[in-house]
Amino acid sequence: MQKIDRSSKLVATWLLIGVGMTVIQIVLGGITRLTGSGLSITQWDVVTGALPPLNEQRWALEFNKYRQTPQFQYLNFEFTVSDFKFIFFWEWFHRLWARTIGLVFAAGFIYFLIKRHFKKEMVQPLLFLFALGALQGVIGWVMVASGLTGDAIYVKPTRLALHFIFALGLLSYTYWFALSLLVKPQQIIINSGIRKWNLALIVLLILQLLYGALMAGHKAANIAATWPTINGAWIPAHLFNGNSFLINAIDNKIWVHFVHRGLAYLLLVMISLWSLKLYKTKGGILFNYLRTMPIAIILIQVLLGVLTVLSSAHIIAGTWGMFEWMAELHQLIGMLLLLVLVTILYVVRPQQR
Repeated sequence: MQKIDRSSKLVATWLLIGVGMTVIQIVLGGITRLTGSGLSITQWDVVTGALPPLNEQRWALEFNKYRQTPQFQYLNFEFTVSDFKFIFFWEWFHRLWARTIGLVFAAGFIYFLIKRHFKKEMVQPLLFLFALGALQGVIGWVMVASGLTGDAIYVKPTRLALHFIFALGLLSYTYWFALSLLVKPQQIIINSGIRKWNLALIVLLILQLLYGALMAGHKAANIAATWPTINGAWIPAHLFNGNSFLINAIDNKIWVHFVHRGLAYLLLVMISLWSLKLYKTKGGILFNYLRTMPIAIILIQVLLGVLTVLSSAHIIAGTWGMFEWMAELHQLIGMLLLLVLVTILYVVRPQQR
């Protein structure tokens, strides 16, 4: 039985720490969005922005910058410095955590390089990983900048969705890299049929998560705070608003809501059928453990989705309530489902290497 060498274990542990920190970062992004904090910091100062204002003069200066934004002028014009400090904290902490992730990866990279723990085959994935991290930072700022001009009081939903999907891509790639160092050859099973289903489910889930981000960006949950129907209809009115199909698909709130629900039901059915195939497939301990997870997670995810929609009827501005809790948990479980599907994709191969 092939064993995993010490260097691979150390590098994989470092990568998994990064995976955990990235999950926390995405959760913080959700809190930032739900508290309306994303536009509170109007500049992108990579180094000097690491510290919050340390005196009242600095707070007044930052607040004055925020007062020039459309969000303050059209939405939060009654804000005091105290209100501003609350939303500033979440955006600052979100950015600080991103900086911390960068430092953890940089420090680990230097340490493992000096100690010669990196193997030749690790270099290219590591370079790609750092490039993805830098790109995600740029996309994050492009997203924020979209809400600081004109009459925008929030960031553009499409850019929020892009930022979210790229974060999931970074998360999945880092996790896949760690799996490549931890999963033993004898734990791999061969089944092309299960793998094809797996790939289809991942594509469908990514589309579902993309529409979830559009739901969040458009604040479309409470446009139909009913279940199982959408405002009393199975197929709601105004699904098409007269624009092109692409514009309708990303900007029409009721379309976004309808598609997000529909994809959830489709995922539930497909994962249920796939799980039957998984249970009929022989595998090792790792596979037998993994095959129980997709159906359990999707059932929890659908339940949280329903509770999120129903609780959206009782949103109170500036208050963290049931809707916010359900929305955050819904996002977190969605990420967990993605990671489980990625794990099974790694373990199940169409043919032997």
